[in-house]
Amino acid sequence: MDIGLVLQTDPPAQTVVDRMAHAEELGFTHGWTFDSHLLWQEPYVIYPRILERTSRMVVGPMVTNPATRDWTVIASLHATLNSMFGNRTICGIGRGDSAVRVQGRPPTTLGRLEASMHVIRELAEGRAVDLEGTTVQIPWVPDGAALPVWMAGYGPKALDLVGRAADGFILQLADPYLVEWTVKSVRAAAEAAGRDPAEITICVAAPAYVSEDLGHARDQCRWFGGMVGNHVADLVTRYGEASAAVPAALTGYIKDRDGYDYAHHGRAGNASTTFVPDEVVDRFCLLGPPAAQRERLAELQALGVDQFAVYAMHDAVDATVEAYGTEVIPGLA
Repeated sequence: MDIGLVLQTDPPAQTVVDRMAHAEELGFTHGWTFDSHLLWQEPYVIYPRILERTSRMVVGPMVTNPATRDWTVIASLHATLNSMFGNRTICGIGRGDSAVRVQGRPPTTLGRLEASMHVIRELAEGRAVDLEGTTVQIPWVPDGAALPVWMAGYGPKALDLVGRAADGFILQLADPYLVEWTVKSVRAAAEAAGRDPAEITICVAAPAYVSEDLGHARDQCRWFGGMVGNHVADLVTRYGEASAAVPAALTGYIKDRDGYDYAHHGRAGNASTTFVPDEVVDRFCLLGPPAAQRERLAELQALGVDQFAVYAMHDAVDATVEAYGTEVIPGLA
């Protein structure tokens, strides 16, 4: 199983670069960042600094979206970085959360997301695409260019789209029951579309906090349930509170949710996330000593997960990264 590191691009950017470089030394394979340009610093100007400091790490957004960035610009950004550093970037993409909602805009449609994934991949790999009747192509993309496009999502229609059109699936929670449900849905959609389900890479992304103090760890990671709750609220609106289409294990916990303040998005102590109960934090996140981390990772791996990406947004970022590098990653199969 690969292990990735997900950081917010808080200033100073040099700290993000240094942490990613050290993470590669510790065995992390992927370096991801949030992409929410009004809340944090612009990630795409930081990626080349990370790529310069590393030799193997694959870098990209978790996740960008097709509403705040022009699709052709996303493709050109990745193609440029890949031409400079080899095929070492990846494009995580979704309908949009904080990047668009903080502007008072809704997430984009799945139809637009599907179209954008096609355009981004084709252009970044040097092929021509039709954009509303105009054929466009990036002429300088070298032979052999490759850009995996991994899609994030939760609901049935999103999982169907992943199976039909994405190179990888990003699930932002680590509950084994929900991992199993979503992975089965993605693979069924891939098979129905005539694809080999095994070709879709499965990535689970969630906070990890290595500590014996579970109470403190929960409090530091409770924000994550609130973040996921933004997407879950959309599902409840679409499918209802008691729907056979979406498991209650995903939707049931938001019944006491009362709005969300993006000023504290992805931050420990976010007051908008107090509704998240301890049992949800325990299910969605990886908390506890290294042995407990390895045990959950083994369970996820058995469900078909290819990568676990550590959301490091709490008061023990460096300690958790170090613990993963010295005590968790070496013990993985």
